[in-house]
Amino acid sequence: MPKIDKNASSGASGSDLDPTDWAEFRALAHDLLDDLITHIETVRQKPVWQKPTAEVRARFSRSLPHAPNALSTVFDDVRAHIMPFATGNLHPLFMGWVHGAGTPVGMIAELVAAGLNLNCGGRDHVGIDVERQIVLWMREALGYPADASGLFVTGSSMANFLALIIAKIEALGPLSRETGLRSADHALVAYTSSEAHGCIAQAMQLSGLGSANLRTIAVDSLGRMRSDELRAQIARDRAQGFLPFLIVGTAGTVNTGAIDPLEDLAAIASEENLWFHVDGAIGALATFSPELRSLFSGLEKSDSVALDFHKWGHVPYDAGFLLVRDGTAHKRAFAQSAAYLQRADRGLAAGETWPCDLGPDLSRGCRALKTWMTIEVLGADRIGRSIAQTCALARHLAERLQGHPMIEIKAPVALNIVCFGIRGARPEMLRELILDVQESGTAAPSWTMLNGELVARCAIVNHRTTSADLDGFVSALFERMSELGFE
Repeated sequence: MPKIDKNASSGASGSDLDPTDWAEFRALAHDLLDDLITHIETVRQKPVWQKPTAEVRARFSRSLPHAPNALSTVFDDVRAHIMPFATGNLHPLFMGWVHGAGTPVGMIAELVAAGLNLNCGGRDHVGIDVERQIVLWMREALGYPADASGLFVTGSSMANFLALIIAKIEALGPLSRETGLRSADHALVAYTSSEAHGCIAQAMQLSGLGSANLRTIAVDSLGRMRSDELRAQIARDRAQGFLPFLIVGTAGTVNTGAIDPLEDLAAIASEENLWFHVDGAIGALATFSPELRSLFSGLEKSDSVALDFHKWGHVPYDAGFLLVRDGTAHKRAFAQSAAYLQRADRGLAAGETWPCDLGPDLSRGCRALKTWMTIEVLGADRIGRSIAQTCALARHLAERLQGHPMIEIKAPVALNIVCFGIRGARPEMLRELILDVQESGTAAPSWTMLNGELVARCAIVNHRTTSADLDGFVSALFERMSELGFE
């Protein structure tokens, strides 16, 4: 082969996009990295959330730039117009939604992944091996067999959707990938609880089955799917000529953190020959904690699990994941032959199964690298202790809130979520109280609906949160309630 000049300088033609001055770029980049590290280190000293100012809104309403801007100017924009106005989930008192807080090591991992610019749709390179390492670890953590397969996706909404597609194709056969629902002699129906995440109904819609064919099963006083109601509904559907094909259990509901009776659901799915999927977006990683693991008994018997490393695992967004017990079924649902995806026994095209065979994406970033670095540096045990601590903190928060005579805890604290109301308060009054707290920058709770009632909701996810943080929130909340006349 002819020799290639490895010392050829870049930028000679002016058409490449690299810096013209690498030393200047290096210095400016190091300065911005230092500022980001300081931002994380001092996050407790900042407001939880700030509304972007009119100046910030105007900054992002400009026309397309055709000429270049100085890198230092753009970095200054980042400092002034982006860093202060982020979601707020780095802060220990961000509690409104189940958002992970990230970690400094995860930030560095993102830098590495972006620098290497790995496309993890397939081919023979180390990014694929890193993703397979995570699959191996999650098989071990969740009790899945050695031939289980896994795939990184954006989040559990996508993971739940892909699991439903696999279950549908297993029910109708591989030919249904071509013929669609014409392959069905009977209308397919699926089952989940009335407390399941809305993405399950959306998955039915996107799959072409329709959310009218999703049966929502009543829950018990703890917010868990009722197994007796599930059995009865399956029997009614079979009697009416429907084809049951899927049960979706939830390991940590979005409203209250309730865990469905996974052992019972697994038994019913086995008896009825249905695919048993678990939405573990919130709770699946709690299996890292010996203290919490028994709460999820039966998870290991599922056919597939959706989870989010970017929640309790604190991997930077986004890092959703799907684990499938039957790797052959997983591949059967998505693999396709194409001339540009041919495999070889050597070179870059080596490898029998690529990630693009297990989902719809061919262009994929290396989400696995930030997950691998986070788990390698912190260890599963430390992450598990952090998860258990947030559950303990949720119980602490519930106890503190009950110290006010007007506050009522509205649901059992199953994991890390506390829902409460104010006796006698109209819904708009509670909503205004929550918005006042958010806009003050003190904390960021949210609200939801339970049994037709609007309630405040605090999800303790952040590994930085302490009991002192929560005590400060409770004091600020009680003070604002007094100002509003809640006595």
